[in-house]
Amino acid sequence: MLTASIKGKVQDLWNKFWSGGISNPLDAIQQITYLLFMKQLDENDKREVANADYLQSSYTSIFSGTWAPPGLDDKDPKNHVEKETLRWSYWTRMPSEEMLVHVQTRVFPFIKQLGGENSFFTKHMANAAFVIPSGRMLTEATKTINEIYTELEKENRFIDAQGDFYEYLLSSLSSAGKNGQFRTPTHIIELIVELLEPKLGHRIADPACGTAGFLLGAYKYLITQYTSKEFQSLDDSGFMRGTLADKLVDERAKDMLNKETFYGFDIDPTMIRIGLMNLLMHGITQPNIDYKNTLGKSYNEDNQYDIVMANPPFTGSVDKGDLNESFTVGTTKSELLFVERIYKMLRMGGTAGVVVPQGVLFGSSTAFKNLRRILIEQCELKAVIGLPSGVFKPYAGVATAILVFTKGGETKNVWFYDMKSDGWSLDDKRNALINTDGTRDYGDLLKIVEEYRKRKPKKESDRTLQHFFVPRKEIEANDYDLSLNKYTKQVYEEITYEEPIVILEKLSGLETEITAGIEELKTLLS
Repeated sequence: MLTASIKGKVQDLWNKFWSGGISNPLDAIQQITYLLFMKQLDENDKREVANADYLQSSYTSIFSGTWAPPGLDDKDPKNHVEKETLRWSYWTRMPSEEMLVHVQTRVFPFIKQLGGENSFFTKHMANAAFVIPSGRMLTEATKTINEIYTELEKENRFIDAQGDFYEYLLSSLSSAGKNGQFRTPTHIIELIVELLEPKLGHRIADPACGTAGFLLGAYKYLITQYTSKEFQSLDDSGFMRGTLADKLVDERAKDMLNKETFYGFDIDPTMIRIGLMNLLMHGITQPNIDYKNTLGKSYNEDNQYDIVMANPPFTGSVDKGDLNESFTVGTTKSELLFVERIYKMLRMGGTAGVVVPQGVLFGSSTAFKNLRRILIEQCELKAVIGLPSGVFKPYAGVATAILVFTKGGETKNVWFYDMKSDGWSLDDKRNALINTDGTRDYGDLLKIVEEYRKRKPKKESDRTLQHFFVPRKEIEANDYDLSLNKYTKQVYEEITYEEPIVILEKLSGLETEITAGIEELKTLLS
């Protein structure tokens, strides 16, 4: 989804790190992420200053005043440095070796403690190390990042383009033979967020957050609700988004958004750091992302969250000895355990949107049936949305679905939707689809949200259509099977053929014409 030029610059960036001695892809991506974070901090701060000026509100730049590096006496004014010198736009103009020392001893220690002494960011950045070995390598890397950002800013979808840029970086982990992580496509995240409609005051969580894409998607949705219409525009998924938040003026509400709204968990320390920086780069000052195995014995945050969104890793079986004893489905399969974990995390009345492999919908073993029984009998299972198998290409071609359910509700009817298109080609290239008039084709994305919000069981009973309701009793009678194919009614059109004697006569006539044509050609050739 990036231009060939940007992809070339990303590859150039990788080559600089590999040739400079940072050959481990995970190490390389961490160092690149640190640089991106430094760059984005500067860009975000400038934007906040401009927004505050436009709205005539107060904003204190994170680069205002002075700061003493750790290990030095902060009471001695001689040890203080102007924070303005810690801006990307300031130190990237320094000579190479002076720049390297400045970043190692001042800039990197400064960003490591940005979240405050007791924040998750400071906690997980404590062991982070800046290991770029030479000033020349640092200079070349910062130059390439500046060039990439200049090109990204030319696109109308800057935030999404940043995500694509970051996803392209992460995809190199797979090509390097490492255990690759990948971002859930932005448009799938936004679709789930639109279906769940989070509100300010909700506690929003992801039990396997990775780079925090779902939390960021929820943040952008919430910010949009507090942005005046004139400052909103269509994003690359066809949804209205705005970032100004000019109507969010209550300080308590701002504090709640930054400190008490977003919660993420992961077992990969690298992804935790990346997720924290991702949210901080987009304006969430104190994200709650922590190292926790949400399937493990020590996790005990049941009944805590209003919204849970996830595309958890479905990696096969989990070691039974490590499993939390509260699980009831009776399995070690991660795809079932994560769905039950999400159910347990929800408060009564809380709603989840989760991506699952389609095998969860129709698996015949007792554990699969037990999980589906929970969704039907202990929740209001609102929707099952089948996704095309190419949605997660080029990483995986497995068929998936989105489940939307509310804990403690009563399931009477389940709404099914068969997504045919997500607005992108379903091959490995994943190119954006364009209509014949040159406008963007968003596939079924907007239609799903529109139909979901106005869905009515009594009116949607025609199972030959793309979306319809199925009564609970029928689902129970089918062993709680939730697969679309189970309930979709196929329409067969009868084709009437001509009588065989008529077909033979036509073939005979064709043969005569062909023979005559060949004779005519022979005559011409002679």
